[in-house]
Amino acid sequence: MSSLSIFRKVAVLEGISYLLLLFVAMPLKYYADMPVAVKYTGWAHGLLFVLYAALLVLAWQEQKWKFGKAVLIFLASLLPFMPFVVDRKLKDERAL
Repeated sequence: MSSLSIFRKVAVLEGISYLLLLFVAMPLKYYADMPVAVKYTGWAHGLLFVLYAALLVLAWQEQKWKFGKAVLIFLASLLPFMPFVVDRKLKDERAL
């Protein structure tokens, strides 16, 4: 299995964890007084974010991407929903 295919899977999981953190755990913390939701969801998201960054470096080397492309893919991880866009674009690139 290539580092790119592993990266794409982790990117989707990271995107899901980010959305869960923002739209489920944070409201539970502030509106239902359940800070433990952020603790565990945040921990999982943090781990997936570190994996995303590490696997991005591996995929960057394997695919011989330009520096700018790798930077854009990294920045995409900071915005909600963007990891899904990255996954789709990488899937479409792979098909060509």
